[in-house]
Amino acid sequence: MQGGSTGVGYGLKYQARCIADVKADTDHTSFITGTLSLKEENEVHLLRLSSDGTELICEGLFSHPNEIWDLSSCPFDQRLFSTVFSSGESYGAAVWQIPELYGQLNSPQLEKIASLDASSCKIKCVLWSPSGRHDKLISIDEQNVFLWSLDSSKKAVKLQSQESAGMLHYLSGGAWDPHDVNVVASTCESSIQFWDLRTMKTTSSIEAHVRNMDYDVRKKYILVTAEDESGIHIWDLRMPKAPIQEFPGHAHWTWAVKCNPDLDGLILSAGTDSAVNLWWASHISNDDATSESLVDSPTRKMDSLLNTYSDYEDSVYGITWSFREPWIFASLSYDGRVVVESVKPYLPKR
Repeated sequence: MQGGSTGVGYGLKYQARCIADVKADTDHTSFITGTLSLKEENEVHLLRLSSDGTELICEGLFSHPNEIWDLSSCPFDQRLFSTVFSSGESYGAAVWQIPELYGQLNSPQLEKIASLDASSCKIKCVLWSPSGRHDKLISIDEQNVFLWSLDSSKKAVKLQSQESAGMLHYLSGGAWDPHDVNVVASTCESSIQFWDLRTMKTTSSIEAHVRNMDYDVRKKYILVTAEDESGIHIWDLRMPKAPIQEFPGHAHWTWAVKCNPDLDGLILSAGTDSAVNLWWASHISNDDATSESLVDSPTRKMDSLLNTYSDYEDSVYGITWSFREPWIFASLSYDGRVVVESVKPYLPKR
């Protein structure tokens, strides 16, 4: 199904790649996004969807000193978030705090709580523990995985441990298992590596060329990946030799995938074909789908495309579901356009 946009839009001043749901804001449907301007002072925008769902309101606009390549909101404190940023050839990562009375200040400034500055090469992402209130952070650069302990009240961070992925691997991203706080998955050129944070060693791997991935919060063992070319694979980690389901993805690169936090089987993907696709994975929505009876089953190639949102003029790099209203998602195209949409009209009949 091909559809335009009936969504709510908001324009950033500069180009951008990163948007995140403010999960800790339980009173409003909120998102945070940051810009990627080489020459200008970059910005972080805190956006709130109006109660009637017809307007995106800028709740806070803050200066950020560098180009933002990765942005994540703290899952237990709505005023905390992390960024990965670059200045020329150098990369850094930090945890920031939004001022408490930012709405009443003329020019509110972000406060840098902690710098995650152990990396000597390009930083790819920062991960917050998905298990609620937790003081652990992960940062991943091209060669290493770092485990940090954060004390936001004391505005301090401590490097607990780090481990190299080895000379043969070039790390590109990661995801924290929401069902096991001791497991983090990292992507490299030709595989997904699974790390045990207690030993900081890899325990297993899957051969796959992956650009992005996301764990299913509701279904244990399910991992969804955006393949390096265009496709989308769904994996049952108990049967890692082959994906249990495949989608064709996008006409060009599939850049990001996100599993819905509450509605079984719903997956979003964003691509450089200027589109966001909404998929329904029957394997995930069926409680028996990941049973041991699938061990000998071949990969199912299916096109369960519910809708294509195509009202974009540039590549779409950022997508995020709303945790508070899980039928709503926000997307961000490279030209700085934020669009918030509802998937309710396209939900499969149960």
